[in-house]
Amino acid sequence: MNESVVCGSAGREQTMKRSQLKWLALSLTFSTLVLILVLIFTVDERTFEYISRLNPFLLLAALLLHLAAQCFWSLRIQKMTEWLGYRVGLRHCLNLVLANLFVAAITPSQAGGEPVRIHQLYRAGVPVGDATAVVIMERIFDAIVLSLLGILIISGLGSSIAGSETVTLMAIIASITGMLILMLIIVYSVRNPDFLKRVVKRISGFILARWRPERLERFSTRVDREVDNFNESMRHFLKRGKAGFFLAITITTLFWATEFFTASVILVGLAQPPFLLESFTAQIVIAIIMMIPLTPGSSGIAEVTATSVYRLFISPSIVGIFVVIWRLIFFYFNILAGFIAGLAILRKEATIEAAR
Repeated sequence: MNESVVCGSAGREQTMKRSQLKWLALSLTFSTLVLILVLIFTVDERTFEYISRLNPFLLLAALLLHLAAQCFWSLRIQKMTEWLGYRVGLRHCLNLVLANLFVAAITPSQAGGEPVRIHQLYRAGVPVGDATAVVIMERIFDAIVLSLLGILIISGLGSSIAGSETVTLMAIIASITGMLILMLIIVYSVRNPDFLKRVVKRISGFILARWRPERLERFSTRVDREVDNFNESMRHFLKRGKAGFFLAITITTLFWATEFFTASVILVGLAQPPFLLESFTAQIVIAIIMMIPLTPGSSGIAEVTATSVYRLFISPSIVGIFVVIWRLIFFYFNILAGFIAGLAILRKEATIEAAR
């Protein structure tokens, strides 16, 4: 009996590995092909002049800034679990954040990272309900900070952003508006769970209109259960974690500011002005678009969006090289670091299982 259970577990593990390899290959293929196309359409004789002026130390600094941002993310998770009464080491939080990056890079809209963070918090002694509440609140803090940053940056850019191309201006406004609406829906649904149930059911009913009635009924029951779980975990966190809201917002701001500033450091490393406000605006738009579940790890989508937005204020000759370096740091490095962190987690869990 035990042997069959072990074999079944090993089989599921092997299937999961094959599935991850398939998504990884798909994600890397999308990204690589789009990057090649971006280079084909942007490289000219001036590109090589810019490359000759490239500063490798600043590019290394950009990579270190990206790592610093992950440390802020880890600190946020540690503090949020601490407010709920649990002690999780910062090193464990950093390891789960890095492992989360790998899964996020091979799943649509980076959604696969959430289960990884929940599972690793559970492994650290945080109950599933509280771990889920922490991960959900992370998204809410992100929405608040991205929305506020977007509004402040648009105010700072003033007339210069008003003179941008209509499509770009609409994309910026739509991104920030969408984030604000999502944030308000989440906050409102905590106090009125029936509202969220109605919204989800209407949207799913429209999309799944061709399903059989009994299948729709089962889906509706599942929606009720998941919305109740969501609201329960949210109320649980709000009840026990109010004292840490300001600190969480501060750490979240540091995380996103560091991530966004990394792009400006890359620009300076390519002998370009930092374009701080413009680059921050571009990064907000890209971050929001990457949350839409279109391709694994938003590969292809991120490259096209970054090229389209950055070409508005940096030389077309350098935009392709910029996007390649930006993706090397924010996508390919994430995969490598996440893979190493994932191996460390597997080794640790194997050791624990062997000791039992």
